[in-house]
Amino acid sequence: MVERIEGEALHAAVADLDGWELRGDQLAIERTYKFADFVEAFGFMTRVAILAEKADHHPEWFNVYNRVEITLTTHDAGGVSERDVAMAKAIAAL
Repeated sequence: MVERIEGEALHAAVADLDGWELRGDQLAIERTYKFADFVEAFGFMTRVAILAEKADHHPEWFNVYNRVEITLTTHDAGGVSERDVAMAKAIAAL
């Protein structure tokens, strides 16, 4: 089972993620990406989907036109885990 990150370790992990924020309930991390248009946003989502499938760790997301909002949480852990941190870093590397 995947362990949940809590307390100072959680805050330190999120501080190392450029642009990501801890959700108010501290059970997920979130980030909004903005692109020039829908095609760029959709292309980004496609690349994230490929990463997510390979990692078997899928984001919750919302897309409207040029904006993609991503939420990462590990349901099995009941909050943020190292899997979310790793996925956030992989997404940022795109």
